[in-house]
Amino acid sequence: MLTGTALALTASMALTACGGSDDASSDAEPKRQTKSSGTTAVENPLVASYDGGLYVLDGETLKLAKTVELPGFNRINPAGDEDHVIISTDSGFRVFDAARQTFTDAEFKGSKPGHVVRHGDSTVLFTDGTGEVNVFDPADLAGGKQPEGRSYTSAEAHHGVAIELTDGELVTTLGTEEKRTGALVLDKNNKEIARAENCPGVHGEAAAQGEVVGLGCEDGVLLYKDGGFTKVDAPDDYARTGNQAGSDVSPILLGDYKTDPEAELERPTRISLIDTRTAKMKLVELGTSYSFRSLARGPHGEALVLGTNGVLHVIDPESGKVEKRIEAVGDWTEPLDWQQPRPTLFVRDHTAYVSEPGRRQLHAFDLDSGEKLTSVTLPKGTNELSGTAGGH
Repeated sequence: MLTGTALALTASMALTACGGSDDASSDAEPKRQTKSSGTTAVENPLVASYDGGLYVLDGETLKLAKTVELPGFNRINPAGDEDHVIISTDSGFRVFDAARQTFTDAEFKGSKPGHVVRHGDSTVLFTDGTGEVNVFDPADLAGGKQPEGRSYTSAEAHHGVAIELTDGELVTTLGTEEKRTGALVLDKNNKEIARAENCPGVHGEAAAQGEVVGLGCEDGVLLYKDGGFTKVDAPDDYARTGNQAGSDVSPILLGDYKTDPEAELERPTRISLIDTRTAKMKLVELGTSYSFRSLARGPHGEALVLGTNGVLHVIDPESGKVEKRIEAVGDWTEPLDWQQPRPTLFVRDHTAYVSEPGRRQLHAFDLDSGEKLTSVTLPKGTNELSGTAGGH
């Protein structure tokens, strides 16, 4: 899961969604109907943000089904079921029924809504401005009502992340607005059972095969496995691996790799592969830079990286070898402002979706064959790109 996303470390940049939360649609608001009615539901919907709103697209044809006005910078994450996505707005996390192209009544209010993590039967929201963690079963989103679930409030508010394991253990970060240091683990009753404070700048998470959780640090990666924490040291003194992507069928995590703490924006050309079995890190030189929206995993555990040379690299995580190069988009440059548009990768099942904001296009590729399936040109260039978990 690519849950996560790179954010600057300043307090102002930690705000993961700013702007208004008006959900007025440019079309008449559709009536909520069941999928069996066959009249309004979009199959396997994608949702892309643009400056001023959201586009809802059919996941097979990429046909634009709906334009929804929503001012400001808004983030999009899969909610964990086949119908909904989570939209981070300035008021908090809002639940959007992408299949029916409408906001529901479910909302988790709070300043600076941050990471959304899906794992097993749980979806976990971390609100940076309050330190609150909310956990719910995405199946409970059906019907449009507020899901009931577990909550926990961090000792201090910070830009954090949390993940719930299938046994009810909750792994959540430690930190303040000024400094982040590590993570702790709570049992299903929110009692602390493990802690580690040797992960400076902790950011982002990913789960590997066997529910091994990786958290990015500024000097390596912190693993939680078998009831305890293990530190994976990076080969450089400063090595930020703040964004990771995991796969249930691979014991190896994919991460970024940045080594310049003074850079206004570092454009790395190496990725990290973290073997959770051996707690070792391998670096792979791609020969092209990438951004925090470039990392994903394929259906067979492939490591996927969208380079600024326009190529989608399909990498064997065991060997680090680039096995396939898919010409996805044109050359691009990562903007200095992390909120500005850039080509973005979203993967669902065997399909890779890639946005190309400069040309106002979205493309779909078959990961097994490398063939382009279809493309669409939209009224405006897009920024974030995500979708439902699939399964229609």
